Amino acid sequence: MPLSPVPATTTVLDVSSDVTSLTAAICDIESVSRNEATLADAVESALRALDHLEVVRDGDTVVARTNLGRPERVILAGHLDTVPLTSPPNLPTRLVRGELWGRGTVDMKGGVAVMLKVAAQVTEPGRDLTFLFYECEEIEAELNGLARIGANHPELLAGDFAVLLEPTAGGIEGGCKGTMRVDVVTTGVAAHSARPWSGHNAIHDAAQVLARLSAYEAETIEVDGLEYHEALQAVGISGGIAGNVIPDRCTVTVNYRFAPDKDTAAAFDHVQMVFEGFDCTLGDAADGARPGLHLPAAREFVAALGLPVNPKEGWTDVARFSALGIPAVNFGPGDPNLAHMDDERCPVAQYEEAERALLRWLA
Repeated sequence: MPLSPVPATTTVLDVSSDVTSLTAAICDIESVSRNEATLADAVESALRALDHLEVVRDGDTVVARTNLGRPERVILAGHLDTVPLTSPPNLPTRLVRGELWGRGTVDMKGGVAVMLKVAAQVTEPGRDLTFLFYECEEIEAELNGLARIGANHPELLAGDFAVLLEPTAGGIEGGCKGTMRVDVVTTGVAAHSARPWSGHNAIHDAAQVLARLSAYEAETIEVDGLEYHEALQAVGISGGIAGNVIPDRCTVTVNYRFAPDKDTAAAFDHVQMVFEGFDCTLGDAADGARPGLHLPAAREFVAALGLPVNPKEGWTDVARFSALGIPAVNFGPGDPNLAHMDDERCPVAQYEEAERALLRWLA
C-alpha cells in the first residue's frame, strides 16, 4: 500500500520522555476527527525511528509491527481522534494536583502515549506485537480507520489477542455490549385540531409505547463469567406537522444495549416482541463482543496484570476485533465517565500504572 511521506515540519514526539509528558504532547496536537494528519505524521515519525518495527501508513492510520517469528501475535490499538474542543478550548493541557486536564487526556491519548512507550521499550518481546493507531473512531462508522484496515488489509490485523486502550480507569473490561436504534412508529388519521374526533392522534398513541418502556425490566446476562446489564430506553420522539393539525404519525426512537450473548438479529427480534403491534424499523446497529476470557492469551493477560475484570457496559471497537475472530479486552488510563466532558482529566498515576502493567506482560 502507498506510504505517506513524513513532512519535514512534523512535530517531534519524544518517546524517551515520561508517559505523562508524552501524553500532554500528544494531546496538545489537536486532532478532532477528520483532522488527525498532523498527529498521525508525528506518530509515524516516532515509530519509524525504532529499528525493530515495520511501519505502514494508510490514510491517517499508522500500523507498526515486529516480525520476529514468534508463535503468537498481540495487537495494541488506539484511536488518534478526539471529539471537538470546548469553547474556550480545553487545550493546551495543564497539570493540576496530579491530574492532566484537557481534551484527549481520557479519550484516549493517554492510551496512545502508553502504546508509544511500549513500542519504544519492548524490542525483544516474547510475542510478536502490532501497534495500531487509527483515525475517525468518534464519528461515522464508515470512516473508521480500524474498520478500513480490516476490510482492505486484514493481514495487518492478524493476531491472537488484542488490547484496546480505551479508558477503563486502569481496570480490565471484557468484551462489550451491542447497540441498536429502533424507530417505533404509531399511525393515526390527520384532522383539524378543532375537530379531533374527525381524526386519530398518533402522538397520544405513543403513550402506549412509553408505558411499555416504563414497565420494561432489563435483564442482566452472564457471558463468559461477566454480567452485562442490558438497557432499553427512549432517546427521541417526534411527531406533528403544524399547531392546528392532529398528527397522523409519531416516532419514538429507542436505544437497545444488549449483552454479547446475542447478535443484531436476535436483539431486533427482542425489541419487536416488546413493541408487538407497532411498526418497528431498525436503524443503525452494531454487534457486541464476547470477552473470551477462557482463551489462553486472555487468561495470561489478566494474570500478568493482576487486576479484576469487569464487563464493558458500552460499545467499543473490541467488537471489530471480535468480528475478525480475535478476542479482545479494553484496558487503558482515564475514567470513561469523564470522556468528552469539558473538564476531561486523568490522574497521571493511571498513565504510569498502565505503562508498567503492559511492560510486565510483554517484556
